[in-house]
Amino acid sequence: MNWVITKEHHGMIIRDFLQMNQAFSRRMLTTVKKDERILVNGTPQTVRFCLTEGDYLEVHLPKETIGDNMVPEEMELEIVYEDDALIVLNKPAGIATIPSRHHPTGTIANGVLAYYAKNKIPYTIHVVTRLDRDTSGLLLIAKDRYSHSLLSTSQKQGKVKRKYQAIVSGHLEQKNGTIDAPIERKEGSIIERAVIETGKRAVTHYSVLKEYVDASLVEMELETGRTHQIRVHLSHINHPLLGDDLYGGSIDRIKRQALHCVEVSCEHPFTKEIIRLRSTPPDDMLDIIGNLENAK
Repeated sequence: MNWVITKEHHGMIIRDFLQMNQAFSRRMLTTVKKDERILVNGTPQTVRFCLTEGDYLEVHLPKETIGDNMVPEEMELEIVYEDDALIVLNKPAGIATIPSRHHPTGTIANGVLAYYAKNKIPYTIHVVTRLDRDTSGLLLIAKDRYSHSLLSTSQKQGKVKRKYQAIVSGHLEQKNGTIDAPIERKEGSIIERAVIETGKRAVTHYSVLKEYVDASLVEMELETGRTHQIRVHLSHINHPLLGDDLYGGSIDRIKRQALHCVEVSCEHPFTKEIIRLRSTPPDDMLDIIGNLENAK
């Protein structure tokens, strides 16, 4: 990464320039302070060096290392967007986002690492918007730690947005609304979450798109990103997702939660342009919708 210092930043020390103008986190700054990774006009400098208009500032990030448990695995990936900073995939249901004790291999992360190796992309995996194993849809991944840091900051500022569509049981009393209910891990379970007063704030905005005989198609936008948030919130108001037996949904029509991330939008970390991507729900959900349409 490199910048030519303008009159506006004349007199700033490198630390302030990187933190205030390039959104370097403290962790990022600590990473580049070592081993002469900061150069001004080709000469190594410390973060306390005072910049002058016209200076050529270079910052070199250390080579990224892949964890021992992260094994590249060839797999088919549906890439819907890619540039030097980020990649967006359309994730199928039934595949985990990152390795875990229960799913150590065969995850999206394993597939992306193989894709990186094949295309000589020298990074590891930096997931920005994670999806549950049985949730399908758009998945935002940063290619490098700096892009990830910028997108994480952007996410905290509400500039990374996600919309989902779900098929839920019954008819919601209010067709548009907001569920503002705190979520916490359910006592005695390592997986299940619940609405608990002492939990972290969780906010889901929803709109009913269509109603059928005994189910509804609902679109939701997340304001927060708690684990299982949509699933917990819809179950909390007594309209669980079809197929979500963990939270009270029927598996008669589908064997996984009928939930798909249909839209991801974000401010690009470098160009600052808004990127907005859409995805159509997969065949298993479309088949249910078709059957519900015919049953009306």
